[in-house]
Amino acid sequence: MNPQEPLNESPEAAPADDGALARADAEIAELKDAYLRAKAETENVRRQGQADVAKAHKYAVERFAGELLPVKDALEQTLATPGATPDQLRTGVELTLKQLQSALAKTQITEIAAAGEKFDPHRHQAMAMVDADVPANTVVQVFQKGYLINDRVLRPALVAVAKPKADAAAEAEPAPGAA
Repeated sequence: MNPQEPLNESPEAAPADDGALARADAEIAELKDAYLRAKAETENVRRQGQADVAKAHKYAVERFAGELLPVKDALEQTLATPGATPDQLRTGVELTLKQLQSALAKTQITEIAAAGEKFDPHRHQAMAMVDADVPANTVVQVFQKGYLINDRVLRPALVAVAKPKADAAAEAEPAPGAA
């Protein structure tokens, strides 16, 4: 076969090829259109997701703020009461505290148990070590309560922890001169 010679193509093959070519071109156009639509849909979903996340960040505190408004109202009402006795003020503050505790509970904010518990560095922050008649590393005093929000530490409890007993430390060390 000579590279200079044209290929012998049958004239009947050309019309069939034109039909196949037209079908292929139509399929390509259809696939391109489907691809562009899918790409546009994906971009729209991505933008909507970003907008939803931005809105969630912006209004995340809305539910909690709604729970706190009655607490604020109660405090303002207490302060606006002329001539209130100390007992009346105390009663008002106690009721307001109950409202606040309810608001915190509704938003999944709970106190960290600390007093009498074993020291947990993930939930407690030791402020002091003190001598006590309890096992070492036991929380013996709470300076400031800690809080969890959905089992995540919002603020660790500030605590005092029991020191290891001095006699237990002395028993662990060999006596001088003993071999």
